Amino acid sequence: MKRRRFLHRIGSILAVLGVTEAEWLSLGNRYYQALAQPSPRKLALLIGINQYPKISALSGCLTDVELQRELLIHRFGFQGSDILTLTEEEASREFIEAAFLDHLGKQAKPGDLVVFHFSGYGSRVKLETSPDTMQNALVAANVSKKSQDEKIVNYILEETILLLLRSLTTDRVTAVLDTSYYALSTVLGLKIRALQESVAKLATEELDLLKQLKTQKLPSTPIVLAATSNPMQSAREGLFSGFSAGLFTYALTQYLWEFTPATTIQVTLSHVENSLNKLGSKQQPALLTNKKNQHITSLMPDGIIGAEGAVTAIEEDGKTVHLWLAGLPPQVLLYYGVNSRLTLATTEQLVLRSRTGLTAKAQISKIDSTNPLQVGQLVQEAVRVLPRNINLTIALDTGLERIERVDATSAFAAFPRVSTVVAGEKPADYIFAKLEEIASRYGLFSLGGELIPNTTGEVGEAVKLTVQRLAPKLSTLLAAKLWRLTENQGSSRLALKATLEIISDISPRVVMQRETVRTLKTETSIKKSLPTAIVPIGSRMQYRVENQSDRPAYLILLGLKNNQTAVAFHSEETTQEPNTADTKSLLKEVVIPPGETLTLPQTNAAFEWVISEPAFFYEQQLIVATSPFSGTIAALNTAKYSTAEQGPIGPLLNSLDVAQALLQDLHNASALKTEMNGTAADSYILNVNNWASLSFSFQVV
Repeated sequence: MKRRRFLHRIGSILAVLGVTEAEWLSLGNRYYQALAQPSPRKLALLIGINQYPKISALSGCLTDVELQRELLIHRFGFQGSDILTLTEEEASREFIEAAFLDHLGKQAKPGDLVVFHFSGYGSRVKLETSPDTMQNALVAANVSKKSQDEKIVNYILEETILLLLRSLTTDRVTAVLDTSYYALSTVLGLKIRALQESVAKLATEELDLLKQLKTQKLPSTPIVLAATSNPMQSAREGLFSGFSAGLFTYALTQYLWEFTPATTIQVTLSHVENSLNKLGSKQQPALLTNKKNQHITSLMPDGIIGAEGAVTAIEEDGKTVHLWLAGLPPQVLLYYGVNSRLTLATTEQLVLRSRTGLTAKAQISKIDSTNPLQVGQLVQEAVRVLPRNINLTIALDTGLERIERVDATSAFAAFPRVSTVVAGEKPADYIFAKLEEIASRYGLFSLGGELIPNTTGEVGEAVKLTVQRLAPKLSTLLAAKLWRLTENQGSSRLALKATLEIISDISPRVVMQRETVRTLKTETSIKKSLPTAIVPIGSRMQYRVENQSDRPAYLILLGLKNNQTAVAFHSEETTQEPNTADTKSLLKEVVIPPGETLTLPQTNAAFEWVISEPAFFYEQQLIVATSPFSGTIAALNTAKYSTAEQGPIGPLLNSLDVAQALLQDLHNASALKTEMNGTAADSYILNVNNWASLSFSFQVV
């Protein structure tokens, strides 16, 4: 679009909106000051809308913009002046398209890096010009307008956005769309970013722009990442520790903070989907374009390191710093305790003193005068402090009657280490609600609204009775929550690589690969993993675990099957009872010598791990430490297991005892008590040098 025509169009838009030219220029000053900077440049347009007129507000879109902005500045080296954000009423259809054309289209040159992000509602619209076709669209802040008694919607077609991205003269274009288009009739749990579909007319300017783009030569092939891969899935928002955010944006940006290998987009999405599962959502992110082998992280400057956050401000005393901690795994952030320690690249240690949401304050334990502290320095996790008194939190659905909520609160209070909140008010792990199809039954649901198997009561059963039935499930779910808190693939300093494989007669087929990325060895490229890892029923499975460190590595494998049954790997040894002919089978330590590789279970026809019917979802945590898991093995041995019947990976009967023993073993392995006398005795202290915890999730079909 020519400059004169663009300015004429902007003038018309401003007149309609009642915005003065001075106000528009003020908005534009955010990025015009960057024009003199040399190429290649890094440009971004970030859009987030929580408040829509006459529509239920969203909660996490502005946080998404902040997450992206901090990531681009501190990890990708963007200048703040090159990042234009449009939020709330600024994000009208007119302003979004004008900002795209002027900020990105006019400025981007070949070789420049461009990022576009949208967080807000999406919808499907049936146009009068093509009544048989539904089209995906992004909903702008000025949702619609009335003109001569006909409804005109200020939607931006997804097709328009894709064509705009392709129209840029650089081929280094990445877009993130944290929205969805199909609105469920009823929504349980986390908010969704989708409005009901409609039959409407698009603004004339939108149709004109689309028509013009279709006639142009489009040189670019952008990377476009979407929050969902299935049209029927919903992009959801999560409620975290003091803030809300889009699950996809949070999981994606968190991964890009911590990880630095040149991984393909498929591997990136595999990690992101793994995080989404832990956050209670089964949404599967997607790549909308065909650049499957493109590396997102290869766009980073050479030599950049992974991190859990960055220094955003330094107080006058020079000893207190403000931190942005978006690189910590979301499930860990909520419990990241005072006295946790982080290190700077210059090796000074920071001691965490307080945290609110994604921001924290820390003190420098020892100042190095030769390397003065600077804003923008990256920080890496060194010591994780977690409270010992962590509860399982159950959200009570607002669809329950008041007396039902009172009864549920009372019933859950009878369980130790279980607390309740009102859904949507505070972070939670699961939801207690009525079944939609049978209103007189209750059940336990994931935060994404998925019913957990075998948690429903009988028809007409009282709330208290249904809750009482949940006792063993609640213990298992709390145990899984505890071992998820050990995840540290991004920050671990223990060199480890693990591959999940399907055994075949030819060669093992890789399902998923995980490795610690912050060890002192030369970082390698992780090329294996696919989003939505699929394992057929009947598959023979194994883990191939490589201990790349110079110390023995002790191993534990725990898991959760269909969000309801705990499992563990059982490695037995048989001993003879003293003074008798009787033998006794006990579980033994699994240890991998330095520099060696172990298959788990070891290839043995009598001790195979075979995936049995029916179909299910599996989440497993492989945890390795530099000291024996004495307490964990002892806890496993207190329950009677029959590995001959169940196979090497079988039911875990006392999961909570095992999870608590596991955390205590990791605490004992850290050997930091004398250095951290100020840390409360009711905390676990975990040193990243002494443990690695890798997460694997897959679907059995």
